[in-house]
Amino acid sequence: MATVLDRVDVLSTGQSAANDDGYRPSADEPFMGRRQQVYFRKKLTAWKEAILLESLGTLSQLQVDSLRESDLTDRASSETDWSIELRTRDRQRKLISKIDSAIRRIDEGEYGYCEVTGEPISLARLEARPIATMTVEAQERHERHEKISRDE
Repeated sequence: MATVLDRVDVLSTGQSAANDDGYRPSADEPFMGRRQQVYFRKKLTAWKEAILLESLGTLSQLQVDSLRESDLTDRASSETDWSIELRTRDRQRKLISKIDSAIRRIDEGEYGYCEVTGEPISLARLEARPIATMTVEAQERHERHEKISRDE
């Protein structure tokens, strides 16, 4: 029987138990057909569950570990560790928003298509970054434009 830690490990890799049937989207099938949509929805949902589970662990750890170290150096070290942990959780909160947005795009039939060009995003990119909203080319153009704007 899988433990909670096993589940966190499986979920944090983005490989959900629901996708353990060996199915992987391929270019040989219709792009963003029903099977691919179900696959990516499960992948996104598992990723979100893993993040939420980690957050619960952080919250319970915060409640257990109060900053009561008498040594100032130990206390400073603990405060730094918790500050880093809380910043990580904030980034993950923003990631959950992106995951929810991707699931919404699946519901609306827009998932997998570049929001700039309308072209299909490669399956390899979606597999690696299921929250991607642009093709690699559109993302690179966007980043170049941002860099130029920052440099001016």
